[in-house]
Amino acid sequence: MVSKPIISIYNLNHYFGYGTLRKQVLFNINLEINAGEIIILTGPSGSGKTTLLTLVGGLRSSQFGSLQVLGQELCGASAEQLVQIRRHNGYIFQAHNLHGSLTALQNVKMGLELHQHIDPQEMQIRSTGMLEQVGLGNRLHYYPDKLSGGQKQRVAIARALVSYPKIVLADEPTAALDSQSGRDVVNLMQRLAKERHCTILMVTHDNRILDIADRIVHMEDGSLVQAAGSKMLKC
Repeated sequence: MVSKPIISIYNLNHYFGYGTLRKQVLFNINLEINAGEIIILTGPSGSGKTTLLTLVGGLRSSQFGSLQVLGQELCGASAEQLVQIRRHNGYIFQAHNLHGSLTALQNVKMGLELHQHIDPQEMQIRSTGMLEQVGLGNRLHYYPDKLSGGQKQRVAIARALVSYPKIVLADEPTAALDSQSGRDVVNLMQRLAKERHCTILMVTHDNRILDIADRIVHMEDGSLVQAAGSKMLKC
């Protein structure tokens, strides 16, 4: 049975700057993403991949066209509506963005701060459980400077997934990692996403991890030039 799209993008255009400095960076983007899919965005630097990712995540306001996430129209959405959408998302970036003064456990708990209905005991249980799932159950109280690059990114993944998000947005999550650490990280993302049936939209230049995708979407000069509709064959 085909899932209803969780992300629907139609005729999306986006500009940076104003007046004579105004520049179009996205051109007539059309894309549908279903619940549970892993979509990888590829393309050269400056092609608009990260801009599209931030628009889907509600990190910046959409300008022209239609961008619906979880049934909510984000084009013209208010600041409060964007905040509400962000509560359904998990974010993983190239830089792990961990707070150096907080332990791994405390960093993961930060992923629950926007969810005021979760009590402190539940936060502790869920954060500990997520770190155990990413293989860091013995590093709960370690600070980032005592963790390897791969371990830091695992903490970032745990922080992104601890709120059980419906959508995970990842921007170059393996760029700072060696080959084995990068593979471990994306395998972990793939497994946890499938277990929780969440959707992953990932930007990457790393050709070594393309095999985890259900679909690969290629961008050039602000436009989609390839959006394969069928699942990739796995070797």
